[in-house]
Amino acid sequence: MININPTDCPFYLITRASLVVTSTMKMELANIENADVKPAYLGVLMCLWSSEGVDEMLSKLGSSEGTKLAELGRCAGLEPSSMTGLIDRMERDGLVSRSNDPNDRRVQKINLTEKGITVRSKVFKAVDHMLKEAFADIEPDEMEIAKKVLRKVLANTRAG
Repeated sequence: MININPTDCPFYLITRASLVVTSTMKMELANIENADVKPAYLGVLMCLWSSEGVDEMLSKLGSSEGTKLAELGRCAGLEPSSMTGLIDRMERDGLVSRSNDPNDRRVQKINLTEKGITVRSKVFKAVDHMLKEAFADIEPDEMEIAKKVLRKVLANTRAG
């Protein structure tokens, strides 16, 4: 039987925590002048920044070839149906550009724009500030347990 006390319901707790953390992150990102980054963009940006960093370490000066839209969606954990609209908004906000793959017309590639590259450090500072605030007084070992549990929840729900 389900306990009707919401503070004992994992679904309620996860949902409320997600809403509050997302709202806090939205306020942090809004404080970055001319960044135009929304919380929904973070997964995609982190995947693109990660691939940029790898390419820079290989002395390629960024990922000029771009990342396939489908690969980017898998990296960010987003459904293909969500990616098109999200990339539309990110492109409108000047963070990414989209191009067709010359080898396959069905494939779109996504690149960071100059703005998408330059906002990285400011966004990381905002994320770091929000995380410190949201997870204050939580011990590192508790945080590791929480992340482990959430990864299991994600794996279980993807399997179902």
